[in-house]
Amino acid sequence: MGLKFTKMHGLGNDFMVIDAIHQTVDLTPQQVKGWADRHFGIGFDQLLLVEATETPNVDFRYRIFNADGSEVQQCGNGARCFAKFVYDKGLTDKTEITVETASGVIVLYVEDNGWIRVNMGAPNFRPQSLPMESSVEKAVYELQVDGEVFEVGAVSMGNPHAVLRVTDISRAPVEKVGPLLEAHRAFPERVNVGFAERVDDTHIKLRVYERGAAETLACGTGACAAMVVYRNWGEVADEVTVSLPGGDLKVAWNGDRNAPVWMTGPAETVFEGEVEGV
Repeated sequence: MGLKFTKMHGLGNDFMVIDAIHQTVDLTPQQVKGWADRHFGIGFDQLLLVEATETPNVDFRYRIFNADGSEVQQCGNGARCFAKFVYDKGLTDKTEITVETASGVIVLYVEDNGWIRVNMGAPNFRPQSLPMESSVEKAVYELQVDGEVFEVGAVSMGNPHAVLRVTDISRAPVEKVGPLLEAHRAFPERVNVGFAERVDDTHIKLRVYERGAAETLACGTGACAAMVVYRNWGEVADEVTVSLPGGDLKVAWNGDRNAPVWMTGPAETVFEGEVEGV
């Protein structure tokens, strides 16, 4: 029998979503890499698994695999697609959906307009949370790459992010500097790299070089990371529009390190399919 899947996207950050509750799924990194190929496979940035959970008061388990086959802890755009998938497929009739991830429990809300609002949890600025090789927490870290020094803010949003301030997003050195910072020795498990231009205190423009996926059209956790780093620097308000190549997300955080970050945005279904011979 074939393996049924749904192709979805959140602002162009695209996903292969699989119901692993009603199907037996046994993935290998080679399978994921093959399906992710945009010429010979289905093509996607990440693969999302919807699984059952035995955790009390939790509705589902949410697993994420990058296009290179590696499993990661969190994906914000994927979380919105996850919520739309389980709601549209009738796996739940709840509009408040509690989901277990590798980095903790998150809560997803299906809004009346079809957008999904996600409680992303509180940001974690401690270097060991990323992890990052620094003995002390800093608002700004200096990282040397190819003889240049780059100043970044670092935060975990369930996955690791380094946020780099740029003055012109269209000229940001994403292709050159992105992979170098992603693999910088300061981040032993690699890092997602955000190139963020502050437009004003309610608007940030952002491009993200994602760990294991290169530059994507949108990154939900990256949008949250950019907002909270700028908020931690005291340069933006509590609610910010983050403009990515694929579209806009709304991100809210009041600056309290124990308070959750809220992300709101769309999720879309593209097509249904079935992989034969699995």
